[in-house]
Amino acid sequence: MTLIEALRTTIRRLHYSPRTEDAYVHWVRAFVTFHGRRHPRDLGAPEVTAFLNDLAVRRRVSASTQNQALCALVFLYRKVLQLDMPTLTDLERARRPHHLPAVLSRRDVLALLDRLEPPFRLIAELLYGAGLRIGECVALRVKDIDLERHQITVRRGKGQHDRPALLPTRARDGLRAQLDAVARRHRTDLAQGRGEVDLPFALRAKMPGAATGLAWQYVFPASRTCVDPASERLVLWHLHESAVQKAIRSAADAAGLDRRATCHTLRHSFATHLLEAGTDIRTIQTLLGHHDVRTTMIYTHIVDRGPLGVVSPLDR
Repeated sequence: MTLIEALRTTIRRLHYSPRTEDAYVHWVRAFVTFHGRRHPRDLGAPEVTAFLNDLAVRRRVSASTQNQALCALVFLYRKVLQLDMPTLTDLERARRPHHLPAVLSRRDVLALLDRLEPPFRLIAELLYGAGLRIGECVALRVKDIDLERHQITVRRGKGQHDRPALLPTRARDGLRAQLDAVARRHRTDLAQGRGEVDLPFALRAKMPGAATGLAWQYVFPASRTCVDPASERLVLWHLHESAVQKAIRSAADAAGLDRRATCHTLRHSFATHLLEAGTDIRTIQTLLGHHDVRTTMIYTHIVDRGPLGVVSPLDR
């Protein structure tokens, strides 16, 4: 087994996300290439420090990028090579600037939504009306939508945690129509011998019929099937994040917005508008899925104000 194969195997055994796997593989390859393709077993603290300092000084990467590379190397040494990570006494850390998140006004949000076509408008409504991350939104499955309880269940969000999210009243009709369209397409796919989706972990073995069940179908499916790298079967994947990002960029340009508008900007606007409406910071922390309230505090310096009841900003 090569070093990269061992790295991928360890990451998948520990159930890290595919995005983390790609990032760690990238940085380990960059580390090995930087030192003339020498094996990491033969490298120590001076070599690790030299690589990370080069990222900060010559390549001028951000603090988060340098920290991601450091995490990848710590994982490599401790989890894959079973070695103690050397102490990095001469490490020069990249400076971490303090950024305030970009936030749209309610008028800007409406202008943006009005220039989006289905299903991208519905996705944007959930990003703003429920505070979802783009990856969480496109990965929603039919079983995660509860129209009666006005609730969305986010599965395996950041940090592999589940959490409840708001289901805006103004998005219910659009979601109901989208679910009906998914059900019709699924019936057609089953009649043609298709209709499988990818399943997390070992659910394909535990629940053989789940892959073709309607409950596990994606709310926002892709237009065509692809090969699942885990099972090597032809499955239907969800809509790619880049398609949503491109649609929102185009809509922002068409609306003539004078500030940066991205998928994550809608999430920032969700938190800010809830705070302005009097929702307390702890409730916003729960809805956003933040592990530490200090992360949520970027939106305000006022804690625990306003009523406990929550109304989605999309419904205002």
